[in-house]
Amino acid sequence: MTAMWQNTDELIHTIYFVILGYFLLGAVGFYFINRRRSKTEAKASYVKFLTYFIIINLIYWWVVWWSSFFPVLVIVIGLIGLGELVFLFLRSGYRHPLFFLVAVICFAFLFSGFYNYSRLTYTVILYVFLIVSIFDSFSQISGQLWGKRKILPSISPNKTLGGILGGAVIALASGFLMKSLYQDLTISSRIFFLGMTIFSAFLGDVISSIYKRKYGVKDFNQLIPGHGGFLDRFDSLIAAGAWTGFYMYLSS
Repeated sequence: MTAMWQNTDELIHTIYFVILGYFLLGAVGFYFINRRRSKTEAKASYVKFLTYFIIINLIYWWVVWWSSFFPVLVIVIGLIGLGELVFLFLRSGYRHPLFFLVAVICFAFLFSGFYNYSRLTYTVILYVFLIVSIFDSFSQISGQLWGKRKILPSISPNKTLGGILGGAVIALASGFLMKSLYQDLTISSRIFFLGMTIFSAFLGDVISSIYKRKYGVKDFNQLIPGHGGFLDRFDSLIAAGAWTGFYMYLSS
């Protein structure tokens, strides 16, 4: 058991250094992106990058050190996210009540899967969390560097085909690079699992954007510096975590 823990401990630290390498690569990408921007836009971009770095580190080590308490963090994320949905509805003057009701039901459904995900083995939690984070990050970077063709201009104007493809390719490759975190998959089943994880992350972001557009806002709030609220930061993880939670439940 001690030897197994030592091997796992080494794996966790090795993967963490890999993630730091990703952040270094991302910082280089943002440097080239921000050279073309005004000082105000560049500053906002770096604030977002730094905030994201802090969030990734907090969640990574929370899962590693206190995985039994990760469901508590998930509940907090869920409650704040639900609060953001309700707040926009109230602030709109109770507009679109049927849409709001459907949104809350969908959120509750996704949260149930997300909560199941939070109770999985901590290495699987990390695996999905890192895949989603890599997809989110490199979709933005590759989209801003090479993305030209917009895919959802009326819902999420910043999403481009180049960005999604770039983020998906890097996330898929990373899924194989970090496969030791989740070993119980064949090559074909890993491709399927990673593909659905990436698609779910993308879908979660799109659903969040649809809700904001319905109520005529760009952001839920400014609780997290550089980000448009808790759901803006965690919508992809909630959806991908829900997919993982349901997949593991049905596979057991």
